[in-house]
Amino acid sequence: MIRVSAAILIVLLAAGLDHSTWLYQFDMKMLDAQFKALRVYAPRPAPNAVVIVGFDDETTNALREPFTLWHQHIGKFLKAAAMGGASAVGLDVVLPDRSYEFIAPGYDRQLLTGILIARRTTPVVLALTVDQASVTRPIYPAFLAAAGTNASGYAILPQDPDGFVRRFDERIGENNSVEGTLVGQLARVLGKPVSEGFIDFAAGAPFVFIPLQNVLAWYDTGNAIELKRAFAGNAVLLGSTLKYEDRLASPVNLAAWDPAAINMPGVLLHAQALRNLLNDGLVQPAPHWLPLGLALTAALLWLWAPAPAVAFAALTAVSGLCVVASTYALSRGVQLPVGNPIVIALIALGGRQILETALNLRERVRLRRIFGGYVSPPVMREILAGNLQPTLGGVKQFSCVLFSDIRGYTTRSEGMTPEQTIAFLNGYFDRIVPIIHAHGGTVISFMGDGIMAAFGVPQPIKNPCLAAFNTARAMLDNLRELNAEFAQKNEMPIDIGIGLHAGEGVAGHIGASIRHEYSVIGDVTNVASRLEGLTKEVGYHLVCSGLVAKLAGEGSGLIALGPRSIKGHSALDVFGYDRVVQDVKAA
Repeated sequence: MIRVSAAILIVLLAAGLDHSTWLYQFDMKMLDAQFKALRVYAPRPAPNAVVIVGFDDETTNALREPFTLWHQHIGKFLKAAAMGGASAVGLDVVLPDRSYEFIAPGYDRQLLTGILIARRTTPVVLALTVDQASVTRPIYPAFLAAAGTNASGYAILPQDPDGFVRRFDERIGENNSVEGTLVGQLARVLGKPVSEGFIDFAAGAPFVFIPLQNVLAWYDTGNAIELKRAFAGNAVLLGSTLKYEDRLASPVNLAAWDPAAINMPGVLLHAQALRNLLNDGLVQPAPHWLPLGLALTAALLWLWAPAPAVAFAALTAVSGLCVVASTYALSRGVQLPVGNPIVIALIALGGRQILETALNLRERVRLRRIFGGYVSPPVMREILAGNLQPTLGGVKQFSCVLFSDIRGYTTRSEGMTPEQTIAFLNGYFDRIVPIIHAHGGTVISFMGDGIMAAFGVPQPIKNPCLAAFNTARAMLDNLRELNAEFAQKNEMPIDIGIGLHAGEGVAGHIGASIRHEYSVIGDVTNVASRLEGLTKEVGYHLVCSGLVAKLAGEGSGLIALGPRSIKGHSALDVFGYDRVVQDVKAA
């Protein structure tokens, strides 16, 4: 139910993110990076060029008049462009809204003459601008009349919320009504269709500009050759290339003369949009259903629950494939946003991993709670880790087996009720089992008043024999504490015997397919059990084989008892520890 609910939530999330502002910004940043990559690795030519004539600080130094009085220079520029054979001319400059004849007689005429002469062979488009209140700033009517019908357009490019110019769109009027733009009008007079879309920043080389003063000098000297070399057959834009005026943020640096610039002169962005319209067109967004469909497809990854490494590899592959497909589409003039599919793939794969991990942890907690009392921690850890499968069979493994039995228990239990007997044994084992676990041992089984444990299975430990011997000593220390408690209650003390033997045995699940338990079988188990029984005969609480004594190390306090015969086995050297100092009746 959790998985189904989460799947529905992811699908709804995919639909909701389709209109997300932050995801749009993510896609735009990816678009910027793709344009930069395409310019480096797959630049596209733009044979129909746009020539920029710019004025910068050097121009203002060469032309002494204030810009407002540049009528004669702009008029001369228009005549120069016509002489050079320009296909169309756009003025990305703010023309005055009134006559200046009263200041300098003849100024208006110089600009009007330039417009009229250029119009004979070259269409001229004047730029319209707006003030801070979005009200159109007027142009002196005589200039508009001289340029002709539909010879003006707004020098406005839409800006995204982050301030970057990425799109060309003439829907800039009230209620998104279409208004003619400088770029759009130039494209129309050149016979090209005008549409909206993303500016293709991968098309064409970086722009260089011709300084206005150079053009004026060519015209003054009658250098028609240079003018034709610069303008013949090309659309021409005049605009500011000043470093701190009319600058806009651009995804790609288009200024060949200033490769470190972080924003572009507005005339360059107009020129790039016009270059697109004159060549292969603007970049068109993919159909709306396509990125949404990809996102919904990515949501299907929720149905897959691979291993974490596989999930990470799959997410990397999906993300890479999305980026490659989007970049390829962009190189073909289509903008395919893939932020939504990538995010949904991350949520689907990552979320499924988180959910499965949480469910597995919950299952482990449940298993520990249910079965923690039936198997020792080492066995539980191996089961939860998937290293110990719940099937019949085992593996040959070196271990040290411990058997322990209570002496005098029969006499003690004769005066107990069944409930008292169980309470007594449970209390005793509550003290013994933690000791075994603390030394890395695995409790194999309880046999009435006896216990079997193994060291080195299912998880190997450095020295199973030393661990088992230390466990046995701790059990004997605990026995003395327990008997002291019995003495304070005037209760009968108990005694125990412990047998240790080490060797290879088969460790695994033993029993029937419908009911089995983890155990260790083999000679090592039989001998350990017989050595525990031998403690009664030799008078030591602990009896172990020679191999255990050797691996327990010097200083263990073990006493060599010589060869001893045990039932069902040839004689072997045994060692004793903690001699019994008073008789205790055998069970």
